[in-house]
Amino acid sequence: MGKTSATKQAMVVFGALAFGWMAIELAFKPLLDKARSALDKSDPDRDPDDVVDDSAAAGKSSTADEKTGDD
Repeated sequence: MGKTSATKQAMVVFGALAFGWMAIELAFKPLLDKARSALDKSDPDRDPDDVVDDSAAAGKSSTADEKTGDD
């Protein structure tokens, strides 16, 4: 009898978790759709930590061109 009650309790807990998940999905559907589409559009090869400032990148490339032009 104890095993049946434990199984029943586990199924109730699992059902409650599934219901909670679906409630959150429905409540935040617009926000989650925007976030998922943004993730789909993102470039997985680009690392935001490696991105340098455009003005600094332009300055470095011009000095690199000048150094190679002097040789």
